[in-house]
Amino acid sequence: MSITKTSSIPRQDRMKFPTTINPTSLPQWRVLNEHARSLQSVHLRDLFADNPRRAQQFSADAAGIFVDYSKNRITAETMQHLFALVDACALRPAIDAMFAGVPINHTENRPVLHVALRAPRDADIRVDGRNVVPAVHDVLDRMGACADRIRAGNWDGYSGRPIRNIVNIGIGGSDLGPVMATEALKPFAKPGLRVRFVSNIDGAHLQETLRDLDAAETLFIVASKTFTTQETMTNAQSARAWCLAKLKDESAVARHFAAVSTNIDAATEFGIDPDNVFGFWDWVGGRYSLCSAIGLPLMIAVGPDHFRAMLAGFHAMDIHFRDTPWTDNLPVILALLGIWHGNFMGYDTHAVLPYSQCLARFPAYLQQADMESNGKSVDRSGHAVDIMTGPIVWGEPGTNGQHAFFQLLHQGTRIVPADFIAVCRAAEPMGRHQDMLAANCFAQTQALAFGRSAADVETEGTPADLVPYKTFSGNRPTNTLVLDALTPRTLGALIALYEHKIFVQGIIWNIYSFDQWGVELGKKLAHRILEDLTRKDDGMSGDHDSSTAALIRRYRTHTSG
Repeated sequence: MSITKTSSIPRQDRMKFPTTINPTSLPQWRVLNEHARSLQSVHLRDLFADNPRRAQQFSADAAGIFVDYSKNRITAETMQHLFALVDACALRPAIDAMFAGVPINHTENRPVLHVALRAPRDADIRVDGRNVVPAVHDVLDRMGACADRIRAGNWDGYSGRPIRNIVNIGIGGSDLGPVMATEALKPFAKPGLRVRFVSNIDGAHLQETLRDLDAAETLFIVASKTFTTQETMTNAQSARAWCLAKLKDESAVARHFAAVSTNIDAATEFGIDPDNVFGFWDWVGGRYSLCSAIGLPLMIAVGPDHFRAMLAGFHAMDIHFRDTPWTDNLPVILALLGIWHGNFMGYDTHAVLPYSQCLARFPAYLQQADMESNGKSVDRSGHAVDIMTGPIVWGEPGTNGQHAFFQLLHQGTRIVPADFIAVCRAAEPMGRHQDMLAANCFAQTQALAFGRSAADVETEGTPADLVPYKTFSGNRPTNTLVLDALTPRTLGALIALYEHKIFVQGIIWNIYSFDQWGVELGKKLAHRILEDLTRKDDGMSGDHDSSTAALIRRYRTHTSG
């Protein structure tokens, strides 16, 4: 199926998107506020007792992912009001506009087409009148040829020895996606091929990564769209120096470095063979770029077939999101529950708790995807937003989190909605481990929902003075996402599920989810401060505040001599 279809919106109306709708001005918003007040005293125990089919009523599945959202303090009426809100916020035209290539990243005048990166070859997705899908598959084919060559032992380094180590140098979207997915799909990786990632400008990160590697068998992938990102290029230059110190010949760079960049001239000047530079496009934001050439280290690790299976999972969720009615639409449902919790129930954080060690980096990946996208305080009209937008996203894999912060989740004064992610079948089964993992996951959501009353505690003969300490209030909201298995395909579907959830919430909040101007100021100031940290005299080139100036002087004092 082609990822695009003829939009129901006339072209002239599509091009006016994004439509600006202040959600708080809508009658649907006011109705939800009143409805939320009516549920303040309602407990999940009662909701389940009153409806034996509640679990069936509030669950849905797609693309190998089952979502049980029955353990939220909602009713059928709640969901009806939320679906009415999303209609009033013009979500359907927004989805059509995104899939049609309309420049909905308005502040940068760019389309938002990460869906094109996983579209099948016969899809037709146009930017400025040109179908971009053939170019996407051209890059994927080049990536596949590179990955096959390395995996077959046919990419020889400068010394004639085959490449056995891959070190990806990037940061942000050029690091978090590939490292998360490479960890998640380790059971599908080629044995004996080491794939590592360097992102932090702290020299310790690069040093520790290289400590046990042989330069003659190591290929570096420098991932930077402009080939100017400060952290990435500093690490790349240090990796280049390390490589040349071992191999003693400038020409070795061409055999030991590749790049993911649009700046072929800069990569060539660095010493990289232009044939080993893989491009991507400005209509893909960094945090949505895993399916592009940014995923090259992942493709090398798991192979082109598994990488394309992951793309198929992404695409399956894309189609589900685009075509499925709201009542069964997983991204829309999760997005609306987040709106309900944040804007109507007053919960300002969101925990992501994968009960899978392979998904250990998934919370960090979603943290960037969500908080960089929807951490905005200006709406699409340029006015200050007067409601809470993106939540604080955080989490750790279970069962480790149970022995760290779950005390607060169960008995703290702050209520934290959470997504629990369970996997039915382990890629590499080991005894009862998977059963125990799933048991813990389901037990935690049950305990958070239903708690433990004082009467239950008393029946166990607990001393009266300890009863309050052993009582759990429950009524704490969770979603449970169950994957049939963690495979390349279901991983792709899972990531796309959250990508589209983020998009839906941005539409409702009336903000631009696909720019990130908030990261620019710190970068500019860092350039100025760096000049002053490394000055040979006592002067200051920048007009710094007294605190920053004092910190610079202290640093210089303790690093000089």
